[in-house]
Amino acid sequence: MPLSWNEIKSRAIEFSKEWENESSEDAEAKSFWDGFFNVFGLTRRRLAGFEVQVKKYGGNQGFIDLFWPGMLLVEHKSKGRDLERAYEQAMDYFPGIKEKDLPKYIIVSDFEKIKLFDLEENTEQEFLLKDLHKKVHLFDFIAGYKKQEYKEEDEVDIKAAELMGKLYDVMIETGYSGHDLNVFLVRTLFCLFSDDARIFNQNQFRRYLENRTSEDGSDTGMHIATLFQVLNTSPENRQATLDEELSEFPYVNGGLFAEQIIYPSFNSEMRHRLIEACAFNWSKISPAIFGSLFQSVMDKEARRHFGAHYTSEKNILKLIKPLFLDDLYAELEACGKNIKKLNDLHEKISKLKFLDPACGCGNFLIISYRELRQLELELLKRRMGQVVLGFGVESYIRIKPEQFFGIEIDEFPARIAQTAIWLMDHQMNEIASEVFGQNIIDLPLGKGATIFIGNALQKEWEEVVPKNELSYILGNPPFIGSKMMNKEQRDDIIYVFGKVKGIGVLDYVSGWYVKASQYIQGTQIKVAFVSTNSITQGEQVGILWNELLNNYGIKINFAHKTFKWSNEARGKAAVFCVIVGFANFDTDKKLLFEYEDVKGEPHEIKVKNINPYLVPADNILIQKRSNPINNVPIIWRGNMANDGGNLIIKNENEYNDLINSELGAEKFIRKYIGSDDFINSLKRWCLWLRNVDPTDIRKFPKILDRVENCKNYRLRSVRKTTVEMANFPMLFAEIRQPEVDYLVIPSVSSEKRKYIPIGFESKDVIANTDVLIIPNATLYHFGILESEMHMIWVGYVCGRLESRFRYSKDIVYNNFPWPENPSEEKVKTIEKCAQEVLDVRAKYLNSSLADLYDPLTMPADLVKAHQNLDRAVDSAYGKRSFNSSAERMEFLFGLYEKYVKLQ
Repeated sequence: MPLSWNEIKSRAIEFSKEWENESSEDAEAKSFWDGFFNVFGLTRRRLAGFEVQVKKYGGNQGFIDLFWPGMLLVEHKSKGRDLERAYEQAMDYFPGIKEKDLPKYIIVSDFEKIKLFDLEENTEQEFLLKDLHKKVHLFDFIAGYKKQEYKEEDEVDIKAAELMGKLYDVMIETGYSGHDLNVFLVRTLFCLFSDDARIFNQNQFRRYLENRTSEDGSDTGMHIATLFQVLNTSPENRQATLDEELSEFPYVNGGLFAEQIIYPSFNSEMRHRLIEACAFNWSKISPAIFGSLFQSVMDKEARRHFGAHYTSEKNILKLIKPLFLDDLYAELEACGKNIKKLNDLHEKISKLKFLDPACGCGNFLIISYRELRQLELELLKRRMGQVVLGFGVESYIRIKPEQFFGIEIDEFPARIAQTAIWLMDHQMNEIASEVFGQNIIDLPLGKGATIFIGNALQKEWEEVVPKNELSYILGNPPFIGSKMMNKEQRDDIIYVFGKVKGIGVLDYVSGWYVKASQYIQGTQIKVAFVSTNSITQGEQVGILWNELLNNYGIKINFAHKTFKWSNEARGKAAVFCVIVGFANFDTDKKLLFEYEDVKGEPHEIKVKNINPYLVPADNILIQKRSNPINNVPIIWRGNMANDGGNLIIKNENEYNDLINSELGAEKFIRKYIGSDDFINSLKRWCLWLRNVDPTDIRKFPKILDRVENCKNYRLRSVRKTTVEMANFPMLFAEIRQPEVDYLVIPSVSSEKRKYIPIGFESKDVIANTDVLIIPNATLYHFGILESEMHMIWVGYVCGRLESRFRYSKDIVYNNFPWPENPSEEKVKTIEKCAQEVLDVRAKYLNSSLADLYDPLTMPADLVKAHQNLDRAVDSAYGKRSFNSSAERMEFLFGLYEKYVKLQ
């Protein structure tokens, strides 16, 4: 199992530090490359030979320093030697290597620098050894990952949104709005696209506006109304006296121009904006962006953040490729030039049906249709060659918009979805026409995609498309957190889940997972949704996936781990997503896509199983637990002030002002910490007036002012318990301060750190609700919790705030499986190593925990102290070492299961 990229980076840093001080005389190339391969979790000896004899160019014998047949050749030199010469020497070995064993990559190094040559891509990268952790992605071929690349959006799509926005603005200013404006814009967009995409004669719509309408715009609305009526009238039903220029426009049909609306009364500015939009080449834009385009034009602020609620083509491809597209292309390759097999595949894809049960403006359906048409075109080229056909090319096109279905709660996006699929159909027809030398006539429009308007969680999907006809369900259900849902949305979740307990914490998207699971029972339908990553983390996992796995027999067949959802539009959405592909049946081919960087490209791994945490391990579910699963100290959150900031002294200036103006106030002031304060050594204080004599307080006017302000803040609250706390304005609203020293765990911490900074604090330091505290914790407890074993558990099980760790007591701490009956000797070893970690920290008085645990600045002696601690903890678990984080999690899940059975 490949290591995670975070593990690889950590190992790379340790490897670089180990070798940076090695002298050239003491350095041994074999040890160096053994260590290099270990960075990626591999044993060099199993893959590559050292000093492999081969016949060089010219016939002389030579020895390749390191050779991995078919993959890699390494030439190693002493420090300071010429790496270009080393590369030339490596190339000299090629004549003596069998064709099948020729390497794809060459690496040359001198202990200080590494240079990688990608022979297939004809690229080279050179960097210093100390920067290896920044370059590990270049060696994905060693790590066992397959790099995936996806296309980005075009800037032309952004320009299109701006033009439509200007047209929208001037119409709104005149009072033309609502449903009629929405319908008018959809129809106008169709005409703009048709003008440039050869559906109409070239610039036919633009010429009509310029030639027939007055510059002041007074008659523009009338002419457009007449034109749109003509577009809805078949040739045989048009008047014989119809204006000649109007009669040249084709019959569109499809219901696009059927509805009667009130048309706008134009002025010169409105006419100018419309003709300005006509000058843009609309044939270049992707129909997939139409929905986002219209959402953005509806208000200027949304337009500045165009794309914030739009799934980019890049992210759609991440879903549809493993869901169906990659498999279909593999089938196409397997067909070769066999006509029967190609015909059978063509028949198969012509019968596929797709449903997006939260389709919005149809982005997933549009891109899926485009990709399926491109696959069909490739199939036809193989079947018939790129020749002019004897019959109309349209007779060979069997992929139709009618194979696509959607459910959308709002009418306007549904209209856009259907129109956009028509336009995508035209674009694909144009491509097919160019390939085969015949024009495909698009008009009049056919039935098109079926978009049902209604609530997908209340609607029976079987009524939209029978499940025995459906092949795939896909989409991007709404990203609405459990605390952000309105009453109707909460009712939807109750309707779908029924009497399942704990559903109040579930995000709205969970309803689509259950609804789809109910629908696909007993079928071969495959499903994939883009979702916020919260459904694979924390408390939601045990509730949602218990239902899916145990009541509906769901199997996860592919998944993208957390990535940042964004596109090329300005104001990109800062949402952290996962993609989960599942079905009611299992498969041997399971793919997990991991991200070295949540903003980067994924790497594909083949695995045996994917569990709900998107881990390649058995299906274990961590349920919320009120007490620890083992006999360890209780954990709880710190104190909650709920004071409007009045009892908190926010910085040193406030602190100095108070103690200098009111002598003796120090006795009422305590150091005050939350996660940020603890990690970054920030200084804050609070007024701690518990059990203080009222007579003493009355001597300090500034403190009394703060207390009074706290009282007034609480009285203004709409929360009953907060108002009641106004009776105790000197005190924190919820006091949970221990009477003994305690261990601090920040509730939120960066995922980039290998270890969450944990530490001891005095009972006199007041902890707030941003930290969790463990009174009576010992060095042993600190050692276990500050170990790699615990950190791996946190990384997989905890919830996330964006991509940062969000530590919780009920899911993370209380379920963590501690070592089973460790010997006294092992406990003492852990305590000794834990104290060593604390001692090393204490050496760096001017460094915060953030400084000490930054993976780039972590001191070597602290790294070593943690390595010693990790080994001691692993030993207490009865293991000498683990090869990967996945192996650790598999072990911990097994131990967790054992403890649960003993409860």
